[in-house]
Amino acid sequence: MAPVNRALSVAVAVPLALILAGCGGDAPSPPRASATVAPSPSLPPGSASVAPLPTGDPATRARETVRTLSDAALAGQVLMPYAYGDNADRVDSAAAAGNQKLAGVGTPAEMITKFGLGGVILVGFAPGDPTGATNPATNVENPQQVRALTDGLQAAARQLPGGAPLLIGTDQEFGVVTRVRTGVTQLPSAMALGAAGQPALTERAWNAAGRELAAMGINLDFAPVADTLGPQGSSVIGSRSYGADPAANAAQVRAAVRGMQGAGVSAALKHFPGHGHTTGDSHDGLPIVRQSMAQWEREDQPPFAAGLGAGAAVVMSGHLDVEALDKGVAATFSHKIMTDVLRGKLKFTGVAVTDAMNMAPAMKWPAGEAAVRALNAGNDMLLMPPDITAARDGIIAALQNGTLKRERLVEAVTRILTLKFRSERAQPDLSVLESPEHRKAVLAADAAAVTVLKGRCSGPLVTGPVTVTASGGRETARTGLVEALQQAGVPVQAAGGTVVHLVGYGDHTTDLSPDAAVTVSMDTPYLLAAAKSPTLLATYSSSRLSLDALAAVLAGKAKAPGRSPVQVGKLPRSACTKAK
Repeated sequence: MAPVNRALSVAVAVPLALILAGCGGDAPSPPRASATVAPSPSLPPGSASVAPLPTGDPATRARETVRTLSDAALAGQVLMPYAYGDNADRVDSAAAAGNQKLAGVGTPAEMITKFGLGGVILVGFAPGDPTGATNPATNVENPQQVRALTDGLQAAARQLPGGAPLLIGTDQEFGVVTRVRTGVTQLPSAMALGAAGQPALTERAWNAAGRELAAMGINLDFAPVADTLGPQGSSVIGSRSYGADPAANAAQVRAAVRGMQGAGVSAALKHFPGHGHTTGDSHDGLPIVRQSMAQWEREDQPPFAAGLGAGAAVVMSGHLDVEALDKGVAATFSHKIMTDVLRGKLKFTGVAVTDAMNMAPAMKWPAGEAAVRALNAGNDMLLMPPDITAARDGIIAALQNGTLKRERLVEAVTRILTLKFRSERAQPDLSVLESPEHRKAVLAADAAAVTVLKGRCSGPLVTGPVTVTASGGRETARTGLVEALQQAGVPVQAAGGTVVHLVGYGDHTTDLSPDAAVTVSMDTPYLLAAAKSPTLLATYSSSRLSLDALAAVLAGKAKAPGRSPVQVGKLPRSACTKAK
């Protein structure tokens, strides 16, 4: 889960602190040199030369490795904290102080070594700044820096007993939850892909995103969001969901998993068993989901089942009280949900990871006790424990006193190591980022998403000079659309033209413009129900490629084939296309 800071909601998706789910003075070091071999002719263009990869069945290697690990090493493998700093071995004083407070070490590499960590999540917030509002670039400044950071993290992991690679995850959902914002091909939000309604486009877009994540050394993405939005929507999930139709969402989730994992990056379905039918925020408390079992099976289960059917490697639990499944118990700590339903009913055999253990529902207990409860429920990996030492020590103590069976911990670590060994593959070169091929694939999805909810369906939607306005804090989006319109041949002037007004995440009716001839929603389209403009459009996204697609529609050079995947007041899903 990730809170969103409205002030940062600009044309490129803002980085949001995943409290699910370093501004360093030192310059990032270049990628570390290693022994290389000539790349295989079968590798895709842009793949880097790499050292020969280990061979052998991943599950067998995992079982053999687990037998060599001590209790402390097993406990470390189930931990996936964050660390401060933009480099594995060199961080500034603020990041070092943050790491000391978090783990008693100065650098991310030292944290891996001290605890024998199984994974690390890359985040976008600095010490003392858990929203990313002041400094949104703790771990993720640019792709080159991220690649150098992940190289250093993996170098530290290779020195651990067993020598298994590290799981390096992040929240690159795109849309409002995006960590790496510059230098990569920005996908539109999930809701935009839902509006496009073409899973083949989704798969190609996510394959491009996966290759770019892999090039940066990220091998686990906490996406896609498999939550189906209820009739009331969910302000917490919003455009992170593909929409309100379970069957359509299932097709989109399946496509996203296939695309991402086809590029070598593990996909994590979230937030199981479904966060779309509550307006509560699980960062602050325990939301209650009051659906019946039949409703859950009909509305929430299908996208998760589809993602699992597509081979999703990871499932993230939600801190949710789903009454039909286990009333009064957060799913993360529910054996009925994480074992009986996820493992038994849905037959999931991969890695189950908790939502952030520093969120309110998980802070009900001390860190060590919460860690043991989550493992006993059926989770394999613990994300962002609030006290790493206490979590590790609590697991070891539970092994000694019998409250955590060693077989359960061995099972969890075996799954984690199997995933790691399966993930080993040649790493693409950074030259794949923002490639023409990737931009073409993503632009096709953006273009298919643009939706006319009110207004003309052909020809230019604006005449004469155009003036672009935007609600507060969206100057990047405004200037991006100005540039896109100019490139499309539409004259633009600072004032006095036909007004195209942009609204986005977190806006309210007071952010609408009474003078706008066209109002465009760049996030969930619900606000358009109150807009008075004669033309209403939705892009569901503020990425530059979304704005390029919008400009083509406004200029009359492209149709708007999208259909809103959620109901917007009394407006049609599309003024221009029939129901699919």
